[in-house]
Amino acid sequence: MLATIERADILQSADELAQMVIQSELGENYFQSLYNMRNDSEAQRKIREFSSLKDLYEEVQRFGKYHPEYKRVNLEIRHSKRDMDLHPTIAEFKRAETELQGILDEMSLKIGQAVSFNIKVPSGNPFFESQSSCGGGCGSGGSCSCSA
Repeated sequence: MLATIERADILQSADELAQMVIQSELGENYFQSLYNMRNDSEAQRKIREFSSLKDLYEEVQRFGKYHPEYKRVNLEIRHSKRDMDLHPTIAEFKRAETELQGILDEMSLKIGQAVSFNIKVPSGNPFFESQSSCGGGCGSGGSCSCSA
């Protein structure tokens, strides 16, 4: 019973921390840029165009360079992705998303390391993965090659 109450307290603290992130300047920037992107008809058109090309790209990739449309589809998807990524509201959203992801990665790392340096912390950021001497924790077959 005590463990259940303790777990509930920890989860409540995590909810409070999440609210702090949401209400922070980074959180507000993220949600504002998401709103702007979703309400920008040109950005949405570019996203839809890229998504439809992605489906075609996956189909072409099944056959590789032997598909008759291979070169054309590869070129089109690269142009579409670049066009989409350079659109101002999409670029702003991606920047805000990356900043928010960075603070979430850093928080995960700090919490994990506060418990133990052997705790595996999920992160898509290679900066944080190299912070411990054993990239991924002992027993994970990390960069230190330990198997303890």
